[in-house]
This record gives sequence, C-alpha cells and structure tokens, in this order.
Amino acid sequence: MASRPSTMHAWQKVFGSSEPVRNQVPVPAAPPDGLLVKIHAAGVCHSDVALLKQENRAPAFKGNAYTLGHEGCGEVVEIGSSVPADAFKVGDMVAILSVAGCGASSCGECSRDLAQICRAGEKYGITHDGAYAPYIAIKTRAATKLPDGVTPEQGAVATDACMTAFHAVVGTAQVKRDETVLIVGIGGLGFNALQVAQWIGAKVFVADKRQKVLEEARKFGVPEEDIVPVGETVQEFVKRKDLVIDTIIDFVGVQETFTASQEAVRFGGKLVQVGLLAPHITVNNFLSVRKHLSILCSYGGTMEDLKQCLELISKAKLRPQVVNGSLDGFPQVLEDLHAGKVKSRIALVPNA
Repeated sequence: MASRPSTMHAWQKVFGSSEPVRNQVPVPAAPPDGLLVKIHAAGVCHSDVALLKQENRAPAFKGNAYTLGHEGCGEVVEIGSSVPADAFKVGDMVAILSVAGCGASSCGECSRDLAQICRAGEKYGITHDGAYAPYIAIKTRAATKLPDGVTPEQGAVATDACMTAFHAVVGTAQVKRDETVLIVGIGGLGFNALQVAQWIGAKVFVADKRQKVLEEARKFGVPEEDIVPVGETVQEFVKRKDLVIDTIIDFVGVQETFTASQEAVRFGGKLVQVGLLAPHITVNNFLSVRKHLSILCSYGGTMEDLKQCLELISKAKLRPQVVNGSLDGFPQVLEDLHAGKVKSRIALVPNA
C-alpha cells in the first residue's frame, strides 16, 4: 500500500488526563493474523467519558496512552500474511467489533459465547488502539463485512449502540412476541432497543425525561398513550393505566430508574440493567424477593449479535439514528453527548 502515510493524528486516552489528547502516532501495519482498516466512520459513546476518567490500567497494558474509539467501520487496505486468501480482500468494507475476545477454546468467557467480557482479548478503543484515527490494525475475528445497503456510519454505530441494544433485548431479556416491554432511556441505545422489540412483536412502552426524544419515539410507531409523560413517574404511569409490564430494560442506570423498575414491573418480571451512569445502585431486597424478580445485567454483545443487527439494518428493519461529525471535533461532540444535547448517535468521519 504505497500511499499509506507513516504517521497520523489520533485522539487518545493519556493516563493522568481526563481530557482527550490529540497525538501524532505511527500508522500501524496489519498484524499477521489481521487487517489494516482505513476508518470511514467512528461512533461516539457515553462510555468514552468513563474511559477518559479511568486511571486504572489493565494488567497487560504497559503504555501511557491508547487511541480511543470503540465503534469503527472502514475499508480493508492491508491484509496480514497468515489470513486465509478467501477471508477478506482489499476494498472490503467491515464493521469492527471492539470486544471480540481471544477466541481460545480454553477461554472461560469465549467458550461460553461471552467474548465481550473476555479478559485476554484485544479491546479496541478501550485498552487497545481504536478508531478515532484514520487507520486501525485489528485481528480478523474483530471484523465482519458490511451487507449491501449499510452505510459506514450505520456500520460504525451497529458495533455498539445497535449490538448492545440487540443483545439486551434478544439475548438477555429474551423478549417474546406479545410481551410487554418498558424501555427506560430513549437515547442512542434505547431507540435501537425499541425497534428490535417492535421487530420481535412485543408491546413497547417508553420513558425518558427529555420531551424531544419522546416526540421522536412517536415517529418510530410508539402511540402517545404508550409514552410515559415527562413529569410522571414510571410507577404512577403503570398504576394509572393498570398495566402489566413483563420486562423493563434500563438504559440509564441510576438509583431512580432502578427503584422505579423494581416497583413497576410485574410480579415474576424481569429487570435488565444496561445503563452505567451510576457506579453503585442499591437493591430493595425485600421487594425484589417478594415479587420474585429476575434482575439481569447486559453488557455489549457478540459477533453474531452484530451480524444480525447489520442484517436488520440492510433490510430497513432497524434504522439507527446517526448523524455525521468531524473527527477533529471529537471533544465538543463528546461534551454535547454527555450533556444530553444529542438525541441520536454521532459518527465521526476522518478528514481527507
């Protein structure tokens, strides 16, 4: 690849700083068992805020900085020497799964289809160099080809915002047709969860403190009567309408939403925690035991989840809300996202 530059600018987590730092770094080469991908789009996530604040290094991490960006999509520009000839070709567009695991049959997580919590594999944009740069080097197990009709921006946000929502609804909650589901927090993940639950055939209710996003939910087919009004608690809404809610999926993750979910879900119902805004949440043990609740936690997703999401997007069954931004403007985009000013997902595009 003669046109590949030797260096590039990357937004990095530098230990000792809670702000993103734009550094000039070498352009990597494809590993023998991997790919070099030219980034076309990289999604921005609330998790980037937490990563910037994180000062505890992973045990295997020896450096002082890594490139952020755990939602990447781009074009294969170089292929490692040991990659099978029929696996990928230069020019393929691929979505990048940041937590693809180590893939070892002896791995306690990967062998149980929980590669997203594998402690041995690469974590692109989390502990290993990610997609907030023009190029990224990855192992082939972290890449999947984009189906026809899926844009790079959609492919980028599918790797987290769509996949995490899909896994929560399908893998963890195991929502079934005609069940009732209440989604708390209609943001980048919540809108995707809403669409996945609708695709399954569930009856979906939504709650959020932002009127603008609730208005957006109506555009996705949620009737006015199925939206918790701003100013009314979930508990009050469920009681007033005499609802039976089978499952509540919380994409916020604070004490207020967790307590509300415990009180509002049916006896024998499920609570699925996805949001991470609060580091600690207290369980009402008496209430949860008496109601025989299943309290489940859902993190990330698998390569199979990602592939199913991309297929749904290609068939227009899942329409992730995504708008473009410039990679150069990452700090401001992240600030706006964290302040609740962004109702959808933003995919950053590297400058030419």
